[in-house]
Amino acid sequence: MAVLEIVRMGHPVLRAPAAPVPASAMRGAAFARLVDDMVETMRAEGGVGLAAPQVGIGWRLFVLEVSGPGPEAIPLRVVVNPELTPEPGEPVEDWEGCLSIPDLRGLVPRHHAVRVRALDRHGAPSEYRVEGFEARIVQHENDHLDGVLFLDRMRDLRSLAFYDEWHRYVLGSAGSRAERPE
Repeated sequence: MAVLEIVRMGHPVLRAPAAPVPASAMRGAAFARLVDDMVETMRAEGGVGLAAPQVGIGWRLFVLEVSGPGPEAIPLRVVVNPELTPEPGEPVEDWEGCLSIPDLRGLVPRHHAVRVRALDRHGAPSEYRVEGFEARIVQHENDHLDGVLFLDRMRDLRSLAFYDEWHRYVLGSAGSRAERPE
């Protein structure tokens, strides 16, 4: 496995809609290696999600995982060609960051729960519902597949902060799950 280079805001792949992953590609060793490398990259960078466009690949593919014990732990998911359906309810604002926009955090409204229809890494169809932090990660990563960055979703750019200042003035010494870049 290899740690891939993460492209940053300004790279055109981050603003282009990604193409569906072809079924023929999913059967190849190169696809399996890409998925493994994306997981390794996400873990090495301390992220909780990583979309293929963030490593320069214009495919509708992302990975997510929150490791560790506790209620926020999320097992590794590989999500291919997803379709999201938001569940009814008012959007919830919470802090987000992004590996492609290093060192910035901002308040982003997201649906509390979404239904996901996708393929897994082997091409098997799956349908499931996610809520809370996992729903936030799924929506953030799915946005990358549509060429949308978290900054585009912010209602008010006045909440945008550099990580050190955000940690000092917003979190104080309490810390939170939002410390993790997405």
